[in-house]
Amino acid sequence: AARRSPLFRAKRGRCIAVRVHYIIPSALLLVLFIGIIHLQSSSESGVARGIQKSINTNPAPMFAAPRKINPVTSPMRDVQVRATETTTRRSDKFGIVGKLYQRIFPKGSRKYETGNTVANEYDSWTADGILEHYWGEHIHLGYYTPEEIEKGYKKKNFIGAKYDFIDKMVEWSGILDLPPGPKKVLDVGCGFGGTTRYLAKNYFQDGGTVTGITISPNQVKRAKELAETQSVPNAQFELKDALKMDYPDNSFDVVWAIESGEHMPSKTKYVEEMTRVLKPGGVLVFATWCQRDSPPIFSQEEKDELQFLYDEWAHPHFVSINTYKKIMR
Repeated sequence: AARRSPLFRAKRGRCIAVRVHYIIPSALLLVLFIGIIHLQSSSESGVARGIQKSINTNPAPMFAAPRKINPVTSPMRDVQVRATETTTRRSDKFGIVGKLYQRIFPKGSRKYETGNTVANEYDSWTADGILEHYWGEHIHLGYYTPEEIEKGYKKKNFIGAKYDFIDKMVEWSGILDLPPGPKKVLDVGCGFGGTTRYLAKNYFQDGGTVTGITISPNQVKRAKELAETQSVPNAQFELKDALKMDYPDNSFDVVWAIESGEHMPSKTKYVEEMTRVLKPGGVLVFATWCQRDSPPIFSQEEKDELQFLYDEWAHPHFVSINTYKKIMR
């Protein structure tokens, strides 16, 4: 279930059957598979450092990993924008096997066409259970301290790192500094609700509610099942398009999103809708994949790798962190 990209590939499994007498092809497939698993693990240290700013491993970073933008107030509302970033390693650091794999599989298999593309893919991933089995309840990357990276990030439990990511995102955002009292929280692009339930159980259990929204009917169904099984009554789930939310203005104290912006065809509308439903004085915090600013222009290799990331996980496009900051202002 390794993802065919320089970042991650665990969205969908592939099964290859080979006859016993195909010894050489089988051996080649085994080497390639081991290379893919190594590629998945090696790349995570670059992408999944989470919230804190890290030293670039590449002087000309191609991809910028999870970012958070935290407006506590706006121009129209005295908005203050704060952001932090981390960068991935380039694919040429993955060696011959990684390069060979990219040569053999140069194109993504889930090209974004419409919003239905995203809904259909996540419906499929949720129904077959592969994503939940390998990634746990959270369809996002993890957090690793510099010390953990130095010791070897693979020694840290991948699923545990996801919980650390959430905790660090809460800490970074300043959510805990909001005035006391029950809060209404919105989780935009909640998947099958792992983060929604975690926030509800650990941070907003004093009368607060956390509502997760997704455009995948299967994700809503699974999220509700898990909330009931885990006895998390203050976690709610709704089928809703993040670009066309029907909530009234100023509805939520906190608007939260982890790695949903990548799927949005309009990043401007994505931010506008989240800020529209945010109460004055509330907190908007989100983590999303970005690409670097241009100039310098992208090389053909960089364009190809970006296009692969777009087409493999139903991403219409990425934008830079500075673009998000401009939208926020």
